[in-house]
Amino acid sequence: MIWSLLWGTLGVAAGAFLAIQAPINAALSKGLGLPVAAAASSFFAGAVVLALVSAVVSQAQGVSIGWRVPPLWMFFAGGCLGAAYITAAIILTPRLGAAATMGFAVAGQLLAGILVDRIGFLGLAVREISFGRVAGAVLLLAGAVLIRIY
Repeated sequence: MIWSLLWGTLGVAAGAFLAIQAPINAALSKGLGLPVAAAASSFFAGAVVLALVSAVVSQAQGVSIGWRVPPLWMFFAGGCLGAAYITAAIILTPRLGAAATMGFAVAGQLLAGILVDRIGFLGLAVREISFGRVAGAVLLLAGAVLIRIY
């Protein structure tokens, strides 16, 4: 029970970070004059921080990172999808507002997550599409539309 609460809280915090990151990156884009440059800056800063954290954690745990284990495409796919998301958020936040941008992004995440769960993508446990899951996604999408309209 405590782990479920901890993981749920971490998920909410991660979502809050995205909502805060979007206007920061949008302001950076305005200053730089190019959304893609702001996305590149964001990814560079994140990559530097994560490289340092990885080195420290790897050293502290006495674990060597298995760079040769995953297929090569995995090193690029996640980064490319993340870059597309960050760039879209940078472009959309000034136009739609942070709340609507996050609402649409979360709705898209939920819809894709339902599909990913259904097919068991990359070895995930298969979870059936249910009325509750679809209704939740539709309600979330409706909520994003309402946030945008009002």
